[in-house]
Amino acid sequence: MRRRRHTDQPADESDINLAPLLDIVFIMLIFFVVTTSFVKESGIEVNRPTAQTAERREHGNILIAIAPNGEIWIDKRPVDIRSVRAVVERMMAENPEGSVIVQGDREAQIGLLVEVMDQVRKGGVSNVSIAATRLE
Repeated sequence: MRRRRHTDQPADESDINLAPLLDIVFIMLIFFVVTTSFVKESGIEVNRPTAQTAERREHGNILIAIAPNGEIWIDKRPVDIRSVRAVVERMMAENPEGSVIVQGDREAQIGLLVEVMDQVRKGGVSNVSIAATRLE
């Protein structure tokens, strides 16, 4: 008996080259990561007081919010007044060129605002601002 030998002839296979597609995807990913601006928030929304001399500041690296009930929020977490200094020192170690913006609610106690600013200055930050809404 004679055996027939089946020879597999290479069929015309059309392969899709994925290398250019992956290159484009990685380039787009790098573009979006580089152009994205990361906004830090204090964690709560405060009703800021208005002022005619308020100036817009784009780059406040550490935002501290003071709620009307006396809560202090930094980086979306409630913080006790005694630990404000340590948190600010840690955040300034990560970004030594940063500044601090204190967002005090209109109904917040002025004494608490002064204590927070004092703790921030003890933490080594001399560039402290108070957030206000510009009166038009």
